[in-house]
Amino acid sequence: MINYINKFEASYFLWRMRFRRKVFYLIGVLLVFSCEDLTPAAPEENELLDGPTEGLSEAESALFLAGDVAFNDEVFSAETGLGPLFVATSCGSCHAGDGKGHPFTTLTRFGQTLPNMAPDLSIGGPQLQNRAIPGFEPEIIPAGNPSMQLTPPAVTGLGLLAALTDSQILSNADPNDLDGDGISGVPNYITPPSYFIPEPHHQPIAGQYIGRFGKKAAAINLLQQTVNAYNQDMGVTSTFEPIDPFSGLVSDPEVSDQTVNEVVFYLRTLKAPIQRDPDDTQVLNGNTIFASLECGLCHIPEWRTGATDVEALSNRTFYPYTDLLLHDMGPGLDDGVTEGAAETYEWRTPALWGLGLSPESQGGEFFLMHDGRARSIEEAILMHAGEAENSRLQYELLSNSEKQDLIKFLLSL
Repeated sequence: MINYINKFEASYFLWRMRFRRKVFYLIGVLLVFSCEDLTPAAPEENELLDGPTEGLSEAESALFLAGDVAFNDEVFSAETGLGPLFVATSCGSCHAGDGKGHPFTTLTRFGQTLPNMAPDLSIGGPQLQNRAIPGFEPEIIPAGNPSMQLTPPAVTGLGLLAALTDSQILSNADPNDLDGDGISGVPNYITPPSYFIPEPHHQPIAGQYIGRFGKKAAAINLLQQTVNAYNQDMGVTSTFEPIDPFSGLVSDPEVSDQTVNEVVFYLRTLKAPIQRDPDDTQVLNGNTIFASLECGLCHIPEWRTGATDVEALSNRTFYPYTDLLLHDMGPGLDDGVTEGAAETYEWRTPALWGLGLSPESQGGEFFLMHDGRARSIEEAILMHAGEAENSRLQYELLSNSEKQDLIKFLLSL
């Protein structure tokens, strides 16, 4: 009986081996003769947000790749400096594919209710760390404190915005609406951190500098934005920001200067989003409607950089659809919290480039406006008030086909 079983097992083993060889042979034949059918087509460049800007040198490309790894692949743990309180464990977890974040990754800020008011650190401001490593309790906002939710933005094309001069940004500021168009954009002047080194295109006013990044333009440059994200989002200290947000004490750096600088270079040299179907009839008509509604007074379509230390970013014409200024968006978008010199009802004009690709990183849906409350482009338009109210009212008067053309244009960006 035992011999019979052994013979049966041996026969079964040989049959199985022959069967597997035939399967592997068949797969090989299919791969050779049907490669095009089995291999999915690579996405077009204009369907992706990530990727380097064209024209980087070999050394710059290596620096970009190092920053890519640190931004997208490095996940912090308690052993490598995470927390103990935190919001996210990596940069890429909030900016999947370098795109917009999802409500799950939304940040919460509190503790500053008046312009130029220092955040109340005694209650845990300026940012809520809503997660914690084992053995610690996440933060909660003390009762009675207003808060604002901020959906992480897409991070592409930021180096071009960083390369604009302060004088270029100020050329569109009109605090007193002297031209009578109802638009009175203002810069957010920020007191720089100790490590800030001004560049030639920065123009200080009473020791403060124009903020460009963040929902209320509270970060002057990408170094400040990156350092704050490591510290406030992940609880990771650096030589730039050595104070642990949990203990309030100086801590040994948990991320190196080299890594921080690589991430900054990565953010500087991510490509700008590429418009899709620019020659489509509906897109062209939508562009005309966009201009007729005067949306471009805040969402300025075209800019051009001057000379920079990165040749690929120098003398470039680009189309972000923003003025980088703060605007009164009305009481419906007033969360009662601010940053820097901004009023609680003021928000920096978000860049519209890449808008149509937002669902790719947001789970197939739209989460728009500063906190993701708008679930479609039309909802976002209808939430515009304050300085944008006239444009919203004009939008409401459009025919259905005109609205469709406008939205198709915005989806193409």
